[in-house]
Amino acid sequence: MKKQLLLSVFIVLGFSSCSNENTLINTAESMKTPEMQAYDRAFRSLGEPQNRPNEEERKSKTAELSDRRKALLLPACKDLVLSTGISEAQLIKQTNGDMSAIIVWATKIYQQKNSEIAGKLKSQH
Repeated sequence: MKKQLLLSVFIVLGFSSCSNENTLINTAESMKTPEMQAYDRAFRSLGEPQNRPNEEERKSKTAELSDRRKALLLPACKDLVLSTGISEAQLIKQTNGDMSAIIVWATKIYQQKNSEIAGKLKSQH
């Protein structure tokens, strides 16, 4: 009887532990702004078959994304930068309209916001 009771306690603790981990993950995702979520989706979309590098892009042997693939990321990246309070005119002025510069800027903002979220979660637990 004691073995069964002890076993059930361990099973309940195991399930609650897994439940807490999912809650932590869901909380981190729920703390992301809509612009951050769009940024995530845009980068994930690069892995879709129609968005993967074509033969010509693979032959170029550069580490940089092609203009076609940058254009897929650009709207979400612009939205993320603009969500910080920067105006579109400031964005264009500081990047000279360069797609790569906008993507790099958005990536820095995304990483900063992710770090802030991680810090908040760490202070909660």
